[in-house]
Amino acid sequence: MPNLSKLSDKRLLDMRMCDLKLTIRDTPLQKRIEQLNQELASRGLNFRPHCWLSDDWYSPDGIPGIAIPFYLAHPRLARLERKQLLEVEGGTQQWCMKILRHEAGHAIDTAFRIRRKARYRELFGSPSETYPDYYQPTPSSRDYVLNLDMWYAQAHPLEDFAETFAVWLRPGSRWRTQYRDWPAIEKLEFVDEFMKSIQGKRPLVYNRKTIDPVSRLRKTLRTHYQRKREHYGVDYPSIYDADLRKLFSSDEEHRRNVTAAAFLSRIRNELRTIVAHWTGEYTYTIDQVIQEMIERCRELNLRLGGAIEQVKRDAMILVAVRTTNFLHEGRHRVAM
Repeated sequence: MPNLSKLSDKRLLDMRMCDLKLTIRDTPLQKRIEQLNQELASRGLNFRPHCWLSDDWYSPDGIPGIAIPFYLAHPRLARLERKQLLEVEGGTQQWCMKILRHEAGHAIDTAFRIRRKARYRELFGSPSETYPDYYQPTPSSRDYVLNLDMWYAQAHPLEDFAETFAVWLRPGSRWRTQYRDWPAIEKLEFVDEFMKSIQGKRPLVYNRKTIDPVSRLRKTLRTHYQRKREHYGVDYPSIYDADLRKLFSSDEEHRRNVTAAAFLSRIRNELRTIVAHWTGEYTYTIDQVIQEMIERCRELNLRLGGAIEQVKRDAMILVAVRTTNFLHEGRHRVAM
């Protein structure tokens, strides 16, 4: 097995995925999958999706299992992922569990053929609807639950069901209270009733097939990331760059100052609360904007360059303006 920790980015990018010799065993992923299984068991569900490493997150049609991206199996690959795509999807325990619950929703949908139910189609829409290349969510809508970022439930009926299942499954979820006045409550009640009806029952679809396991992927990491960057537009300049460079500094004289990413993270709650008060927008929406700004500051290696209170005031103005643009100028179109 290659010692990935000692390889340069160039060496790693030139490697084929199949040559990485990765496994889920003895990684943090193993415990997270075990946690998912415990959560399913606690609900009385006789279903455990099988998991394998691949090049992305997904649950294939007809297969009640979950593909997990390869980079989560090794910290060196996670660092490369961040460098190439600016983030590590599922890189924290909380984030990983959110995605695992979501993918488990797809898998249990397949295992028990839930999408064939008339009530499913009535609530979530047609599962045969074509997947879009992009979707443009309505952040103010209460017809959908909130689990993954960017209002992912709005992307497609199948994603809507998977997100609803994830919210229902989460330990300690207070979905009856949180969504009490939302139309989305009907979807959660459907999931709750259906899951109670299959407690202890064997899945209708059971197989252990895998699609594109990392051990059979012969593309190099370089090719993989080139395609991903093109698809998600990572190579295009961020709409935040000019404003962030005005707000923070990359000058050598400020190299010892706190990073802009750390500063924004520190005042995140205050920013979210005040901007929500003045704009009337949902704090969830505002948090999406702040998160994008933090990630871009990290990529640009920006640091605090002015007086703290002045920078804080300017940051609040910038977040308010960007939130308005985010919602009303169509800039929240999201790649699938």
